[in-house]
Amino acid sequence: MTAPRPAEPPSEELSRLAALHGVATSYDPSPDRTVAASAVAVTRALAALGVDAATPQAVRAALTVREREVGERLLPPTVVGWGTRTPAALTALPEGTRLDVRTEQGETSASAEHLPPGVHDVTATAPDGRTAHTHLIVAPPGLPAPPGRSHGLLVQLYSLLSRRSWGMGDLADLGELAGWAGRTLGAGFVQVNPLHAAVPGPPTDPSPYRPSSRRFPDPVHLRVEDVPEFAYVEDRDRVRTLLERAGRLREAVLGKGALIDRDAVWEAKREALELAHEVPLGPGRRAAYGDFLTAQGQALEDHATWYALAEIHGPDWHHWPAGLRDPRSPGTARARRELMHRVDFHSRLVWLTDAQLTAAQRAARDAGMPVGIVHDLAVGVHPAGADAWAQQHYFAAGMSVGAPPDAFNARGQDWGLPPWRPDRLADSGYAPFRDLLRALFRYAGALRIDHVMGLFRLWWVPEGHPPTEGTYIRYDAEAMLAVLVLEASRAGAVVIGEDLGTVEPGVREALRERGVYGTSVLWFERDWEGDRRPLPPDSWRADCLATATTHDLPPTAARLTGEHVELRDSLGLLTRPVAEERAEAAADTGEWLDLLVRLGLLPGAAGGTDTSSEEAEIQAVHRYLLRTPARMIGVWLPDGIGDRRPQNLPGTWDQYPNWRLPIADAGGRPVTLEELAASPRLRALMDVLRDG
Repeated sequence: MTAPRPAEPPSEELSRLAALHGVATSYDPSPDRTVAASAVAVTRALAALGVDAATPQAVRAALTVREREVGERLLPPTVVGWGTRTPAALTALPEGTRLDVRTEQGETSASAEHLPPGVHDVTATAPDGRTAHTHLIVAPPGLPAPPGRSHGLLVQLYSLLSRRSWGMGDLADLGELAGWAGRTLGAGFVQVNPLHAAVPGPPTDPSPYRPSSRRFPDPVHLRVEDVPEFAYVEDRDRVRTLLERAGRLREAVLGKGALIDRDAVWEAKREALELAHEVPLGPGRRAAYGDFLTAQGQALEDHATWYALAEIHGPDWHHWPAGLRDPRSPGTARARRELMHRVDFHSRLVWLTDAQLTAAQRAARDAGMPVGIVHDLAVGVHPAGADAWAQQHYFAAGMSVGAPPDAFNARGQDWGLPPWRPDRLADSGYAPFRDLLRALFRYAGALRIDHVMGLFRLWWVPEGHPPTEGTYIRYDAEAMLAVLVLEASRAGAVVIGEDLGTVEPGVREALRERGVYGTSVLWFERDWEGDRRPLPPDSWRADCLATATTHDLPPTAARLTGEHVELRDSLGLLTRPVAEERAEAAADTGEWLDLLVRLGLLPGAAGGTDTSSEEAEIQAVHRYLLRTPARMIGVWLPDGIGDRRPQNLPGTWDQYPNWRLPIADAGGRPVTLEELAASPRLRALMDVLRDG
């Protein structure tokens, strides 16, 4: 059998063209190894950016056009100024160039100096008659550090059921958790999973990292009883039936071992919310709703229209009638009018959810939390969902975000998320990104950005090709960071970047310079360039959120006992003999436990599987985190009661109940929010942090 021929590398002209459009022609999976991207990957990426590079003749023609554009261009479409510093692009204009500046505040000026923070419009007219229009982003030099050091809780909201939940955790539960943790535990924050709107089912994709929309929240998280109009529904028999149904959903999870059934929860809530929608709003609430619609504008109308159309034509807009696939088509405008009642219903849901999100943050701050709720921004959106439909102009058609092959995954990864086009973001002054951040910061004390490296570059995988045949596309990181710092500073919010795994050189330094925190997880903090042993605590960075684990990793109890290896073995996920995996996991854990003993954080000879020893080890792990200079320390809430099960097991789909497990104790029994608040084990762990 003949071995497959290696992919053809890009030609010299194609490489030059690619560089001019931010398309990489190689990548470095390790410091000592460079891999060339295939000509196919580069050509497809350029095509997604509107550049024809299908033939050598097309490449030469596109290269000529691009080089002429760059050579004759007075200004790029977006420039960045930090603080009072005038952007280099403006100081480099030909002598005698006239500037006309219209600030975000509506004022006019002939100078770009000392402008207030914002996104301003600049027109430059050179002496030779050339003109250029650009968006000038003026941002503070960086974000201020959070006030003092703080510790907090990390939780997947759906998994946090109270005795009042409708089968999954909701925003009232979040407010209760924040209020209790702030007042009783001295916690400074609660971090949750992305609460973005999901693509409707059934079945709904349970992953919070593949949302329909990142800009608007998901009403499945509403506490129905907290919607004022629900109290005035006239059909009390139907209300009683719905409340009984909600109770059965709750008890199935808490008392009968059922998985969280998001679709069943939403079906019950949708019926209840439709009843509430028929109750007229009072004058004050009507005025508030009108203000919300005005403030959200076209974006909310598009979002609600997509959901109204999805009820009729299904949740993948690519399969809708042709006239409805364009949000600006006459057919869509006609359907919007015909479905006005449903469009209003879905708009109302966003308003109600926004209000409860705001209430949760208010509860956190009222409880004394300096940060409050830390929300999570997913790296992208579902290709079939509302954002991909409403913002088609900004997405790269035929491309998906993923990751290249590396030492941990030789096949690479395809996440199935369409990427933003960097050229069209720049042309718009990053309007979609600005609007997205502004919406999230309405109710976030801090924002965690999943795969923050995506502000710098993303691995694009052409549709129909494996992830190995992708390539990196460069984004204007300075502009992306400027927008992020601008919007976060306006909101007085902290920003945390998830920068785990392979990170391009210079990325962490650029983030640190602008005040964006990183993420450090204990088990990964080793001296990888030296003896590969656990890092001593004083070698950790200060500007980070430090944790023992995350939603994608084993809970600490499972890590300490090695149960995570047995779980992966039972699902057929191991690529080596189980004995080797056990030995490596035991050695890894043993090194950490030895360090904890040497530092005096774990009294006596730790080890074993009894609960008291396990609790002592988990407490010692968090004492270690306190020894680091990290300014934020997070506790995975399930660790507080000995939960063994990860919320998500990467590499699985239907083999494991990802995103559907309630928080449980060491024996696997689901635990309610009320029981968590009364747990001596959780209180003892949090006392370690509060008293440390």
